Amino acid sequence: MTMQRLCHRSIFGTLCVGTICSATLVLLSGTANSGEPPPPTHYYPTQARVEYVNECIANHDDSLANVYQCSCTIDRLADSLSYDDFVSSITFARYAGLPGEGGGLFRDSEQARATAKRFRLLETEAQRACGLKVKT
Repeated sequence: MTMQRLCHRSIFGTLCVGTICSATLVLLSGTANSGEPPPPTHYYPTQARVEYVNECIANHDDSLANVYQCSCTIDRLADSLSYDDFVSSITFARYAGLPGEGGGLFRDSEQARATAKRFRLLETEAQRACGLKVKT
């Protein structure tokens, strides 16, 4: 079953109709939240999350169906990297292929290569765990 369908299923497997089901949902509403995964370890601003998810969707067949997997990926990255580390890491990873003298800052030092490599590895692991096809 795809991730999207799992997210849209009710806790009973079907939509409830009637007062008995409504009463049951009210009683269970306090316990239903306990099964949700905890929020990511590090806070990322909403704008950064939206930008990452939009870019992720564009990089994966430009399909809005990947919104759940891309959101999952940024959550996993937020579990591993503080926001400042995320910004630094993604910058080095994106600009490591920049040609010329200007790109030297992002590719020539050992620290730059290590930072970019670590981010790519974390991102690949997160994408796999979230069900995205990893682009090689």
